[in-house]
Amino acid sequence: MSLSEREDTDISVVTTALDEINAACRESPEVGSDKLSDFPEDFNQLELLETHRHLIPTGTQSLWTAESEEEDEEDDDKNEEWFQSQEKKLQQNPKELILFAAENNRLSTLQTVLSNHPNLVNTVDDDHYTPLHRAAYNGHLSIARELIGHGADVHAVTVDDWTPLHSACKWNNASVASFLLQHGADINAQTKGLLTPLHLASGNRGSRQILELLLMNRYIEPHLKNKAGESAFEIARRTDVFHYLFEICDYWITSSYKV
Repeated sequence: MSLSEREDTDISVVTTALDEINAACRESPEVGSDKLSDFPEDFNQLELLETHRHLIPTGTQSLWTAESEEEDEEDDDKNEEWFQSQEKKLQQNPKELILFAAENNRLSTLQTVLSNHPNLVNTVDDDHYTPLHRAAYNGHLSIARELIGHGADVHAVTVDDWTPLHSACKWNNASVASFLLQHGADINAQTKGLLTPLHLASGNRGSRQILELLLMNRYIEPHLKNKAGESAFEIARRTDVFHYLFEICDYWITSSYKV
């Protein structure tokens, strides 16, 4: 079977799978609507992906792992004693301490800082990354929950106009991305380079789950172009094997891709 024939087969299976998902959702008392475009505001797309993932073609298995071997080796050197020593050094600098806690998944430390200095929930580093940005690009869901619970701004931008959702999507952190979307993050926000979260996810290898999450969102605008004039689909087709997932968009929106 040629590559084009295999892609056509994959797209056909995707459409069939989505029909089955749609039927399942219509029977759900939580959804109770005729079209998936009528999802309730609190609908959790990531839960749908987990329960109905078997209906979407598997293709090539993801080569991405949560952490690289180098990161694992670095983490092995950072035991609890090391973290406590770093936190002790930062005790007199709560701004740096909360950024450190968010980046390193130190929930109790974060809670202590927020209790004493609630105004630091949206503090920024030199590049205007907030604690929520740091939690997002490291995939720390419990930290993200705590920050948003204290009023963290999901629309905060860095010097390059990256939102926390951009950070989560760049590093394939689907659970954090889903949580941010549930709390009002702009799925089509663009950086100074006109990159959307979908552009960033499309540029990653092994980004199947994050692509599924974004492409199944009813508000996605997949045809937006970056400064180089490229759509996310064009980047995905050049980068990874999961570009056929963009056919999902045709299920939610009127316009369609011409492959």
